[in-house]
Amino acid sequence: ILIANYFSWSFLFYLNSGELRVVFFDVGQGDAIFIKTPENHHILIDGGPGRVILDKLKQEMPFFYNKIDLVILTHAHYDHVSGLMKVIDVYDVENIISTGAYSNQQLSLEWQKIIKKEGYIEARAGQRVRGDSFYIDTLYPSEDFTNKKVDDLNAVSVISRLVFNSKYSFIFTGDAYTKQEKEVLFYEEMCQREGGIRCDFFPLDSDVLKLSHHGSKTSTADEFLMSVSPSIVVIMVGEGNRYGHPHEEVLQKLQKNGIDIKRTDRDGDIVFTIKK
Repeated sequence: ILIANYFSWSFLFYLNSGELRVVFFDVGQGDAIFIKTPENHHILIDGGPGRVILDKLKQEMPFFYNKIDLVILTHAHYDHVSGLMKVIDVYDVENIISTGAYSNQQLSLEWQKIIKKEGYIEARAGQRVRGDSFYIDTLYPSEDFTNKKVDDLNAVSVISRLVFNSKYSFIFTGDAYTKQEKEVLFYEEMCQREGGIRCDFFPLDSDVLKLSHHGSKTSTADEFLMSVSPSIVVIMVGEGNRYGHPHEEVLQKLQKNGIDIKRTDRDGDIVFTIKK
């Protein structure tokens, strides 16, 4: 009886935590971000490399809970998609958002087979996923990439923004380059001039920015950083990685702007908990 009561109360507590929890998992050189809403929605943005994501999810979700409401894949590179394939094998995934773009890389082709079998929602700028206390806007891409072969999957990375209680916000950038960041800024500027149906997606000002492409110098345009104006930047990067991420010039840019820098290679899992 005592054991039964324990699990009953644990389950109720789990379902009624009354807070938003955003976890940037330390998965090495890769991205995997877990979001749990006060309404008990479970959202996963990217899955990192290999099977490490399965152990990370066990830390955040009790063994009796096996449902993920939404998976968002920014792009089908190994360090973002490999773990998602394992997640889909193990968990009951209700919805998938993906661009539908693919390359000749084997994992990308395998991901195409999965989403065609499971079904998916095409990621497109102007799209909004809404809950009682939150919404997630897709800011990029604006073009239809369904079943399109592309040379560089980074260039079609999904950029999205989570807003909680119309107050706290996070921007997730995948591995987008400065060109894609500036395209998002173009729509923001157009809204300021002309208005339009997508203008409630702006301004971009956010509390937390997940730095694009692990802190590579190919990303984080000055204009984009200024528009987002984050107080905290999260860099998802593997210790001693062969790419030299994050690049020193990017770090200097962040320090010059007085932005608090969090790094998974130094800080491990980075957790934000916000009360409803």
